[in-house]
Amino acid sequence: MSFLISAEDLAARLGRPNLRIIDGSWSLDGRDGRADFEQAHVPGAVFFDLDAVSNAASPLPHMMPSPAAFAAAAGALGVAAADQIVVYDTAGLFSAARVWWMFRTMGARDVRVLDGGLPLWRSQGRPLERGAATPRSASFQVDPVPGAVAELSDVRAAVGQGVQIVDARGAARFEGLAPEPRPGVRSGHMPGALNLPYGQLLNPDGTMKRGAALAQAFAGIGLDLDRPVITTCGSGVTAAMLTLGLAELGRPSRLYDGSWSEWGAREDTPVQTD
Repeated sequence: MSFLISAEDLAARLGRPNLRIIDGSWSLDGRDGRADFEQAHVPGAVFFDLDAVSNAASPLPHMMPSPAAFAAAAGALGVAAADQIVVYDTAGLFSAARVWWMFRTMGARDVRVLDGGLPLWRSQGRPLERGAATPRSASFQVDPVPGAVAELSDVRAAVGQGVQIVDARGAARFEGLAPEPRPGVRSGHMPGALNLPYGQLLNPDGTMKRGAALAQAFAGIGLDLDRPVITTCGSGVTAAMLTLGLAELGRPSRLYDGSWSEWGAREDTPVQTD
């Protein structure tokens, strides 16, 4: 099964009783995703706030919350683990992959990402709604997937053991040529990491590459699809784009939740620039 769904297929499913549509829009520049949602969203959608549904005790941005906290947040949005879930964002393909990964990691089995997101949906003249969502609550039964989340210790071990680490940030940040957007975070990357900016997984229309073209995006940076992979980025959002792409190819991966926001801010983690 593909983890992507076309606008045409989603439009044909609108109104089904077990379909749950989630707007997972988030942007690094602080744009108010909820305000955009209330201006225009796919009919029946609810808004998922990445910053609010996070570990409030962590100093790192939008870290995965506890299973109980996630279940409460998902249930409040009217989403159950057994539902057919479709996630999209207003950028096209960006933060929706992170929400997809969170729901999958917490035990939802039928979760897909709208290929091309809201921009492609709009361009095809498909229906939109305005206003805040008022969902009926549901019960989300969590069943966390073991090993889906990579912790700092896992990445330390990966660096030492040669496990493949793939970074979704842009080349300038990866190579230490551009400053990090968060204060106190060093520039550069984990020793031995590979760089695959998430945009290289996309077609010109904002949809994700498929098949041989998608596989070549990973192979072109020297990644061996038959070996273990940890994905990373600035704060764990676009790393999920790499995880989604690998999943489309039938390849598992682990996502480093703390990503560079954690690694680059520490004084006891090695940093490479080149």
